Formats: sequence, structure tokens, C-alpha cells
Amino acid sequence: MSCKAFRLVCLLLGLMSGWNSTGLAEAPSVGEKLFALKVQPIFQEKCAGCHSESADSIESGFLLDTREQLLAGGDSWGDSVVVPGEIEDSYLLGMLSREEEGFEMPPKEAEKLTEEEVWAIRDWIQEGAPWPDDERIAGIYRDFAEGVVVQTSGGLSESWTNRKYDPEDLWAFQPIQTEFPELSDACKCSPVDSFIDQQLDERGILSAPRASRQVLIRRATFDLLGLPPTPAEVQEFVDDPRDDNEAFAALVDRLLESPHYGEQWGRHWLDVVRYADSSGFANDYERPNAWRFRDYVVRAFNADKPFDKFIQEQIAGDELAEANGDELTQEQRTELLVASGFLRMGPWEHTGMSVAKVTRQLFLDDITDTVGQVFLGQALQCCRCHDHKFDPIPTRDFYSVQAVFATTQFAEIETEWLPDENLAGMEEDKKYHRLRHAANEKVLQELHQKQAEYEAEWFRERGMPYKTKAEAKKAGVAVDELPNRTLKTAEEFGKERIGRKWQHRFNWEFDRYKPFAYSTYSGVTRTPKSSYSRIPKPDNPSKGGELEKTAILGGGDPFSPTIPVQPGVLSAVPGALEVSFPASHSGRRTAFAQWVADPENTLTSRVLVNRIWAFHFGRGIAGNPNNFGTTGKKPTHPKLLDWLATEFVSNGWSIKHLHRVIMNTDAYCRSTTHFHPEQLSSADPSGTSYAVFLPRRLEAEEIRDATLSVSGELNPALGGIPIRPDMNLEAALQPRMIMGTFAPSYVPNPDPNDRNRRSIYIHKIRGHRIPFLETFNQPGSETSCEMRDQSNITPQVFAMLNGQEANDRALALAKRVLDECDDEQQVVRQLFELCFGRLPTDAELQATQQHWDQMNELQKELHFEPVEYPVEVVREAVDENTGERFEFTEKLFAYQDYIPDLQPHQVDARTRALADVCLVLLNSNEFVYVY
Repeated sequence: MSCKAFRLVCLLLGLMSGWNSTGLAEAPSVGEKLFALKVQPIFQEKCAGCHSESADSIESGFLLDTREQLLAGGDSWGDSVVVPGEIEDSYLLGMLSREEEGFEMPPKEAEKLTEEEVWAIRDWIQEGAPWPDDERIAGIYRDFAEGVVVQTSGGLSESWTNRKYDPEDLWAFQPIQTEFPELSDACKCSPVDSFIDQQLDERGILSAPRASRQVLIRRATFDLLGLPPTPAEVQEFVDDPRDDNEAFAALVDRLLESPHYGEQWGRHWLDVVRYADSSGFANDYERPNAWRFRDYVVRAFNADKPFDKFIQEQIAGDELAEANGDELTQEQRTELLVASGFLRMGPWEHTGMSVAKVTRQLFLDDITDTVGQVFLGQALQCCRCHDHKFDPIPTRDFYSVQAVFATTQFAEIETEWLPDENLAGMEEDKKYHRLRHAANEKVLQELHQKQAEYEAEWFRERGMPYKTKAEAKKAGVAVDELPNRTLKTAEEFGKERIGRKWQHRFNWEFDRYKPFAYSTYSGVTRTPKSSYSRIPKPDNPSKGGELEKTAILGGGDPFSPTIPVQPGVLSAVPGALEVSFPASHSGRRTAFAQWVADPENTLTSRVLVNRIWAFHFGRGIAGNPNNFGTTGKKPTHPKLLDWLATEFVSNGWSIKHLHRVIMNTDAYCRSTTHFHPEQLSSADPSGTSYAVFLPRRLEAEEIRDATLSVSGELNPALGGIPIRPDMNLEAALQPRMIMGTFAPSYVPNPDPNDRNRRSIYIHKIRGHRIPFLETFNQPGSETSCEMRDQSNITPQVFAMLNGQEANDRALALAKRVLDECDDEQQVVRQLFELCFGRLPTDAELQATQQHWDQMNELQKELHFEPVEYPVEVVREAVDENTGERFEFTEKLFAYQDYIPDLQPHQVDARTRALADVCLVLLNSNEFVYVY
């Protein structure tokens, strides 16, 4: 590599070049660098399984844990296995190159070393086989992050940082640009338009005209609130006498002040952080207090909490609460404890069958990768086993970041309710939970009584004067042959297993109504208990467990630690080496969060403004919001991205300010229709010019919320415990397996006022999704969702035309407009205004009335009966003790008081006919798309 190229790599990474940036007294030699970066990882991955003191069986007495052991050579080869500086006399090379017959190493052909790996070991031996200590190895890794070159005689002259990728791929690690072109005369209103119009001019593309006010208010209202505007709001905006820009800016300001803004944009964030109300995996246990984190996110967006503060609260809220305890109010402390629930949003559980070290490592790997994607736009999971093949992120960085979270522990911490937390509906919900719990306890009591009878019978049959095993033991009689559970039939065994499992679940789920924070703390790692109950925070977090020491794991295996690492950050980010981590177990996440939220961090602000842009325009300036690396799409307007990042940070990390900057632009307000669509398609085939605004289909929650809004059924209350909307009975009552038994059935809230709230509040169970939302591409919560898919599949048609949810909304909408209007033409006009934000044309008015009349004739011939809802469900299963089938009955108590939405038998034929008309309108593109 030339000096010029080397300086370029260092400049791209924003780091000082130089061989001795480690601060070591003496610069490391080429041999030391080869050992640290190539040879030692090979030994650990390919050899340690048989030639390390940690191995179950040491082959030939040959150890590779130290240089002395290596040179000793073991039982077979002695000191000739490696002769420093003499590659011809070192038998090790013959074994590794598989030239020593009978001594091929590694023995398995599939694990043989590559030619490049053999070259590295050969050159290391030629350099004297040096073996630097951990401090020098750490310094060498830092040098490599700065672009230092390792020269080898085998032709390996590429540095780690530029070996696999073009410098252009490192755009996200470059300092954010602050020098921008002057605004053109045509777009002084917005710097955003300056950047976009410049590319349009360079490509010879004309932009579309401004969209109409009717279109813009619907676009903006759905974007910011996730709800349609009311007819009155549309008319007020259309009649606003101010010029278009001023009137639209006022509209944006009004929408940003709505409490529903936090619900819409909080939902976007919950997609990214993988919010759910259950743990996933085999048991899919409830997380009864996770809903408080969901409401924290909504409050944060509504309050326009500075994003740098938002970052720090989620990554280190519990540490901030502990460190600043005397300065905080109880409300502030509670908010911080709830915020750190972010760290626990991923799927995780630990059971009696789990290996504690494995489940712990699953969490650590998961949170390391998630933090990288969510805040830094860097998928780190691929660095778990090897240096990133395409991006400047070594394995050491992965485990250095992981060390930040190595002292993070789980706890449900008792707090107080916040003044603005919604506690409504708790008593009603608790009532049915108590009924389920009591019914299950009754079954267990009956089985325990039966078991006691069988136990007494067992003693009688043997002529022993005892009734229980405990009584016999007290008398000194050994009765080990008495089974622990003296049950006999498949039904008894099966019901007892289900009852015990449900007892754990129901007991813990009562926590939903208690002010616990689903949170974390910093401390030593204790042996976990099975995760079917509340995890308390210990009195002394520093005692009673192990202070985890992070090391690079060979192959990502938690049982194969290799080089120890200390807490750190991504070394390729400018200023990365300046972060100071405390020596104690607490405060690591605080220091890391401050680095993430540092204005000089080249990743964080870019990632966030790209997310906001993507949610407004349907695509990011950089096409993959979670991946700013080589495999992600590069920014189409890099200078615009940097300008937005600078504007965002300089205005107090305000997301609402960012909305105003983005939305009050010509680009956002353009029509979806171009003058010359074919010409545009030819000049901009990828659709990245922003010459037109791209229409989008409403997301799953928006469709449901919009239909509830226009039908007049939407309960707009904010926050509170999760709700359970109606679900198709076949899906709701399907047998859902959890480990060893069935999960309790899904039952909706009895009161429609509770059921018909916004979709963000739906009880989100990982193992039992709402079919309607899943059909319309609501993502799962196993991984971070950067942008939702938009598929077009046949089940969507069935859901919107034949589904009970859609038909219920259509009937309620018909009843609403008939109640509000005096004549049939007014009814049709009102329908169009509610659904589309406009009046119908004459042709639409005539066609709608004609269809209404036709449907009325059909409905006159139909008769409807009230729907009977089940109050119990019978399950059939096979008992694992006897192998025989048994049945058990589950009571569905909520259906005993269930109040259905408006039903066909409650209205006349004319109303049902109008509901058919409403169903057509709710299925139209104009309703389910934003233009």
C-alpha cells in the first residue's frame, strides 16, 4: 500500500495515522502484529479444542496456551515443532500444510487451514514467533482499526481496514459534512429542496406539481397521527385564506401538538426496538409490565424529548436513576427505570431445561447486535465469530461493545404509578383474570385432594398406618418407592400438568396491575431462575454472583473464551478511543450511551434522520435504515443526509423540528402524478429523484384505526394496559401449544369501548399474532424492523371483504351516517367525506345510490340471528405419562359479559344494504392508500 493510500484510509476513519498510536513504549513488530491479528485467532479456532488446558482431553501433551508450551512441543515432536526464525526446521508447518503424513493438523479435512492461514503462521515463525501480552495485543488491534499495514512475505500486504471494501463504502464513518452549496433562487424556502432540485436539474428531470390541499391534509394527518382527518378539518384547511406554504406549515404544527402524534411515531420506534408483551420461544411467557415501556415511548415522542436524552434513558436509564438518585423526583426515577426496559425487548426466556450460560449469552449477543442496528445503523451480529468481511468492525469491537452490557441484569423493580399513566380498565380486566385463576386453583385443589386419597390408599394396601409420605418420613419409615404424584388416569395427569403451568402464568400476570418497572440494573450475574415469575432486584447487586469478564468467544461459543476484552465502542468511529469506562460494574452503559449520543458520533444523527425521512417518503436517503455498512444501500443524497443530521443536532435533537424541516418542502408536497410518467420512468427508474411523491398503502394498524375512526367507534384514550380486540373465533380458540401443555385461549375485552382502542395498545403476543394485522404486513418482533414490507396477497382481500372486523366497521359506519344525515344524497356525501376527505362526483353519487338500492333488495330477503359466543372450550390432548388421550374444559369467562359490536340482526335491511356500500368504500384504493 502506498503512503497516499494509507493516509486516505486513516482520513476516512477520522483517525490519526501512525505506527505507534497505541501509546505503547515500543512500536509492535511485524511478527507481533501477525500473531495478534492472524496466528492467535487460528490457534484459538482450529487448535484449542485439543491443545489447550481448557480442553477435555489434551492430545500428545501439546499445548498452545503460551509460547513456552508451544516451543516445548509436547510428547511427539519436542522442541523441533517450532524453531523461531527457521521455517524449514519447524515441523508445525508441515503438519498444517498437510505434508506430514499421519500428522495432518487439524485432523479433519473440512477444518484444514487455508493457504493464506498457513502463510501467516509461516511468516510469524520467520519473524521469530513472538507472543505479545494482552496489553500489546489490544494496542495492535487499535492500530489495525487505524489502517496500519501488516507486510508478509507471502504477499499479504493488505490492511484489515481496506482489505475487503472500497473506501467509498466507509461513507458512514466519515465526519459529517458541514459545508453546503448556497440555495438556488428557486427554492430559498427550504434547503432540503435545494439538494433535491440540484439533482433533478443535473438529471434533466421536471418535478411534479404541488398536490391539492385535500390530498395534502390526508397525507400529513396519516403521516403524523396515523388517522384520517375529519371532514371539518379538511374543510378548514381547504378554506384557509393563507398561501399554501403558510397554511400547510400551520397544519403541520397543529398535528405535531396532537397527543395521537406520539402513538403513530411511537409505533414506528416500537417496530425498531421489537416491542412485545411476551417473551417468545417455547413458553411465550407474558411480560405483564412491558406496556409501561410502550407508554414511555409514546410520552417521549409527544413531549419531543431530545433524542440524545431518549438514547441515554433507554440504554442506561437504571444507571442514571441510581447515579442521580438524590437529584431526581420519584416520577423522574420511575421514568428512567421504565425506559431501560428497551434492553429487554428482545425474545428471551430461561427454563428449568435451559443452560444458564447459553441463555445469558443469547441475551448478550442479541442486545449487542440490536443496539448496533437501532442507534448506529450497524448490524454487529456477523462479527460474533469473525472480523466483519465488508465493514471496519473487528470481532474485538463486537465483544468490546458486549462487555458494556456484561453487567446488565434483569429485574422487575417496584415503583409508583406516574400521574399521567392510564390506569382505567384495570379492575374490569382483573375481574376476569381472577375468575380464570380461581377456576384453575379449583381444578388443582380437586387433584390435590384426589392425590391425597391415592396416597392414603397406597399406605392402606401395604398395611401401613400412615396417610401421607410426610407422615411416614416423620416416623422414620423409608417410602422412596411411593411416586411423587400418585395420580392414576390420563385426565388426572394431564389436568395437573396444565394446572401447574397455568398457576405460574396467572400468578405472574397479576403484576400487570401493579406499578413494577420491567427494567434492569448493573451488577454481578446470578444463576437465573425459570422465567415464569417476577425477577427481584437484589439488595446488594455486587454480591451473590459472578462479575462477568468478557472475552472473544471462539466461534461465538460461550464455552470457548479466548482473548479478554474491556468495555469499548466501535473503533472506526472518530473519537472512539477517547471514551472512558469506569472500572466498576456500574456506569458502563452510561458511558457508552454518552458516546452514542455524542454530536461528533458520525453514525447516530445520520441514522435517526434517515429513519424519519424513510417514514415520510417510504424509503430512506440511505436505503437500509438499520444498515449503514457496505451491504446496505448507499445514500442517494449524501449531502442532504449530512445537512439534516447537522440541522437535527443543532436544534437540540428535536424530532418535531425535523418533521417541520422535512414536511414543509416542495418535495413532500408534490403530487403523485407526473406530467410525463414515461419520461420520468426512463430518467429515474429507481424512483430516487423525489420528482413525485410516492403513494403508500396504509400500514396494518392504520387500516384498523382508520376504519374505527370513520365508523365513530374509536376510543381515543391514550396508554394503559394492553387491550384485546375481537379476533376471528377460529383463530382465537385454536389450540396454541406452549412447552408441555396448551396456552390459555385468546378472549377479547367484553366491553367494545375497551376493544376498539388504537392498535398500538393491542396485547402483542409473539406466539399468537392478530391475523388481520399480520395479513397486512405487521412485522414480527423477533428482529428489529427497519421498514415494513408491503405485499399484495389474496388473504388481504378476504380480510377486507369477508372478514368479521371489516364487516363490523362497515355496519357501524352505515348506522353512523344514517343517524347523522337527513336524506340519502346527504348520506352518500357524508360517506365520501369521511372515507376520502372529499365529496363524490355526480357519477359516483349516482352509482353509489344505485348500488345501495340493489343491495337493499337483496337484504330484504335475508334474516339474521344473534351470534352465540362460546363460554367454554373443550381441548383434547395426549398425556405424556400414560400415552392416553384426555379432555379438559377451559372456561371463557369474558364471554359471559361480552357486548358485541353492532350486529346485522339489530338493524333493518336498508342499513345493512348501506353497510355493503360502506364495505366497498373501505376496500377502495382511495381509502387504504395515501396519495
